[in-house]
Amino acid sequence: MASDEIQLLKDPAVFPSDAVLIGALRRNYSAFAEFNKRLLDYGIKAEQWRYYNDGKSWLSKNIHKRKTVFWLSVWDGFFKVSMFFTEAAAAGIADLPVTEIFKTFQPKWAKLKPLVISVTRDTNLDDLFKVIEYKRNLK
Repeated sequence: MASDEIQLLKDPAVFPSDAVLIGALRRNYSAFAEFNKRLLDYGIKAEQWRYYNDGKSWLSKNIHKRKTVFWLSVWDGFFKVSMFFTEAAAAGIADLPVTEIFKTFQPKWAKLKPLVISVTRDTNLDDLFKVIEYKRNLK
């Protein structure tokens, strides 16, 4: 995480409505809107917003059927998509036809490998959705 990255949606009393998200994401709200629109094509139910006390912020849990595919967090001017993989499942990411930024894992967290992708209007959503589809299809 860069030192100038500031996570938003920290107030438990302020639900992340469209107006709040527009204010937080500013010029990158269009990327958020396009991202959410495309989720429907993958059968992913988006925007189950909940305030989590452990991280002291609102997160969106995104699911396919009953499986959590990714978590979405809002930062100052952009959003992040976070997915967690077992060691074996993470190995399959290397074979995906996506740019390297979509294959760069964070340090291991417990027994899982986190993949955290910052999304702006310049992010290649096609590559991001290849990773999301991979995660969605894991058994």
